[in-house]
Amino acid sequence: MNTVWLKIDGDSVAHALEEALEKLDAVGGEVVLDFSSVRRIDPSALGAIERLAVIAGDRDAKVTLHGVNIDIYKVLKLTKLAARFSFLT
Repeated sequence: MNTVWLKIDGDSVAHALEEALEKLDAVGGEVVLDFSSVRRIDPSALGAIERLAVIAGDRDAKVTLHGVNIDIYKVLKLTKLAARFSFLT
């Protein structure tokens, strides 16, 4: 299985997640997204995360989130998206 690591830029989260969707198509295996520089997510980024979760689920691909801060994790938990991802600290 191929694994791709992507660093998510805190200033353009939605754009970086769209890039992750493209990588998911190309790799077909696992994508690890490094959220260590992301401090908050806006509604467009949350929509992109949801699209990523749906598409990954449809393709049986694994998406792992690395370095997610507690505030973002709480948002993912409240929107019921946290269960769709694996987390690394």
